[in-house]
Amino acid sequence: MIDLTIRLREDPGAAEYLFRLVADDNGPSAASTLPDPEAALTAVRTHGEDIFFPKPGPPKLCTQQYGGPQVAVVTGTFHGRVVESVFTRTDGCEIARWRAMAPLLGSAGGAWGST
Repeated sequence: MIDLTIRLREDPGAAEYLFRLVADDNGPSAASTLPDPEAALTAVRTHGEDIFFPKPGPPKLCTQQYGGPQVAVVTGTFHGRVVESVFTRTDGCEIARWRAMAPLLGSAGGAWGST
């Protein structure tokens, strides 16, 4: 079972968008409010374990590039495990995380942003 709430701000002063993804083995339920719940579920099934519950390892080297002011907070449950993840676009590693989960977050650059 997957039950995730996504709170997204395009920039610090902007209104907050609120989305929800609710799914089981059969797919997204009618309670899902994302623009494309099927694509969001595919992203979560593909990348969720690694992104929500990263394994410890050596420090990553990330390019120092700025992808934008967007911030998304994802909370809820993923197969019985508690999820509390923050997504930003503050460097190359964070931009890659955002792109991997873009359908869950609204799109590549926010709710309607570009890549």
